[in-house]
Amino acid sequence: MKASIATFISLLLVMMSLSSPAADHQKTTLKKPEEKKLDYHRAMWDPIHFQPAIAKATNEQCLACHKEILERKVRKTSPAGVPAKKALAWYQTLNTYQGPQETFHRRHLVTPLAKKLMKMKCTTCHQGENPREEAPIPPDQENQSFTLRKQVNPKTCLMCHGAYPYKIMGLPGPWNEVRDQFQNNCLLCHSTIRTNRHKVNFLNADAIEEAGKKDSDVCYGCHGGRQWYRISYPYPRHPWPGMSKETPDWAKNRPTESPRRFLIQEKSASK
Repeated sequence: MKASIATFISLLLVMMSLSSPAADHQKTTLKKPEEKKLDYHRAMWDPIHFQPAIAKATNEQCLACHKEILERKVRKTSPAGVPAKKALAWYQTLNTYQGPQETFHRRHLVTPLAKKLMKMKCTTCHQGENPREEAPIPPDQENQSFTLRKQVNPKTCLMCHGAYPYKIMGLPGPWNEVRDQFQNNCLLCHSTIRTNRHKVNFLNADAIEEAGKKDSDVCYGCHGGRQWYRISYPYPRHPWPGMSKETPDWAKNRPTESPRRFLIQEKSASK
């Protein structure tokens, strides 16, 4: 009896896979979403949600179906009854945060600070995910492309939301405690150390450098001020003039450039 049930379930799963949108997902595309009225399940299996198509997807293509992420508004009052204007994070008290509280995606895409200092796209964080993925047994910690159904790889967030690594920088304490000892000026040291900064395709490097000269809260905001993690991001060690030939222990095995997908692709001259 058990064998018959197992056989029936196996046949049913095969039939479902053959008739599922995954079997003919190559026939659909969201390049012109206004011409396609797909149900959620079929849209989920569209090629634009998988590599390599998602790597070239534009914000317009993504927002054609996900526009609600930019239309959402912050609650005026939390479910516990706390007014939003009274629940401020540290960075919301600084000049770099303008206007009322904003939603997560709007802060990264359309707020004045985001437009000024960033060039983030939907695909900067969202690289696609396979709903059929399951955790490998035993766990494979070295497989960086395996995201376990996570819609964003946490290491992407860590680049801007990691802890401030004051210990490896030789500072006596966190920046918000010792900033006055350094004239509240990050460039007091960093004008000559690691001068090749922010040169990735999701940031506006020149605007960040100029803003950092006027207000170091711009620097600290992304380097510890908006900390989500207890660890810091192992930034690549781009060579700089006067760089010591001896690599400290904490920096050993670090890369010398950012991940390939974040590198700025130079446009070739037209013939």
